[in-house]
Amino acid sequence: MRLRNQMCFVVMISFACVVAIGQDVKSNYMPGTDFSKYHTYKWVPIEGGAHPNQIVDAEIKQAVDSQLATKGLTKTDNDKADLYVGYQIAVDKEKQWNGYGMGGGLRWGGMGTATSSTINVGTLVLDMYDPGSKKLVWTGNATKTMDPSSNQEKNQKHLDKAMEKLLKNFPPKQK
Repeated sequence: MRLRNQMCFVVMISFACVVAIGQDVKSNYMPGTDFSKYHTYKWVPIEGGAHPNQIVDAEIKQAVDSQLATKGLTKTDNDKADLYVGYQIAVDKEKQWNGYGMGGGLRWGGMGTATSSTINVGTLVLDMYDPGSKKLVWTGNATKTMDPSSNQEKNQKHLDKAMEKLLKNFPPKQK
């Protein structure tokens, strides 16, 4: 019984650490793309994509601009930009179960309780297009649980961190 309780505790701690780590990011790119030819980019809207209010839109673009500048790319409003960059967002509501039971494990029936709450999970999809070929050359998404009650500075730090993590391996290493 003691070993079982210890295993439950280790699983719960491991799960808590995964949740606390932060953003889940994924990216992909078009094979054979020569990313060394891209020096400038222009923001473009994605047709049919969901977008936030103007304040959050500015915050997202600032976070991406900051990361792309560290990669040597320059933002321009010129239609002759090397890359077109656009994004869209989605917010999903998910159930989160919180509970405990005898011995530290979650139990259904018997002693112990479990409660559910609804959490917001936000996803930002960032796309980069080659205007010459009119093809998507890079895409990435970052997903994170959102806390709508946190302050603006904290939200901006989370956004900056998410974009840093998302664009960490941009441009992709050529094989």
